[in-house]
Amino acid sequence: MGERIISIEDYCPALSNELTVVLLGSTGSGVSATGNTILKSSAFASKRSLSSVTRTSEMEQSVVDGRVVKAIDTPGLINFSLGADFVINEIVNCIKLAKDGIHAIVVVLSLNSPFRKEEATAIQSLKILFGANITNYVIIVFTHEDELDDDETLDDILAGECNQPLKVVLGSYENRILAFDNKTKDKEKRDYQVKQFYSLVDKVLAENDGKSYKNELFIKLHEQTDKAYQDRVKEIKKEEQLPDLPSFRNLKRCHYQALKLLL
Repeated sequence: MGERIISIEDYCPALSNELTVVLLGSTGSGVSATGNTILKSSAFASKRSLSSVTRTSEMEQSVVDGRVVKAIDTPGLINFSLGADFVINEIVNCIKLAKDGIHAIVVVLSLNSPFRKEEATAIQSLKILFGANITNYVIIVFTHEDELDDDETLDDILAGECNQPLKVVLGSYENRILAFDNKTKDKEKRDYQVKQFYSLVDKVLAENDGKSYKNELFIKLHEQTDKAYQDRVKEIKKEEQLPDLPSFRNLKRCHYQALKLLL
């Protein structure tokens, strides 16, 4: 099976000795398992299930190659089947857990299931949840790499006849895409996957001047001012890049309520 190689010659190595990573993905995509892979531990509950194993945002940390890594596993910040009140609370919980900033947003997709319109909407929704610049910190991880044919690579799949919504989404992150086999027992392969992931995180940070992502939601926890809330509301209302779908309108309402709770 071919490997997706990331070149690291053109950017500096580790820029931070402490990283905060937020993991997002639909139920069954392998979010918790991916968290365990990047932490090199079994911190998160992970099993095959039709319902989310993680019921609320939780953070685990581990020391990986000398770096303290905090991973925040989320049950669905944009999953409205769980109810608006739940989403509001999860926005608040996630922001509080990542109050010092985010070094990477990891969007987990599965290679063994079709890419759905809801997933495309969810990825676009990140701009509402965290602000437009969050897209500079997004890394796409495809799980179930083990189900590729022996002579097949992730590049082969992505260059093939994947659906248009997926092509549109991946067009923004073509240099920030990985494939994981979270089930492998091969230590060498697991270590290689982890090395590739953190090399990509370092690349993201280098492209963002070594700074973690903080928007007014994080600043809110420190400043506690109403002006930040009003400015954020105005920014969202002027958003022109997102379709006016019910899911986006619901997300905006939840975002407003979450901001109020952070005041």
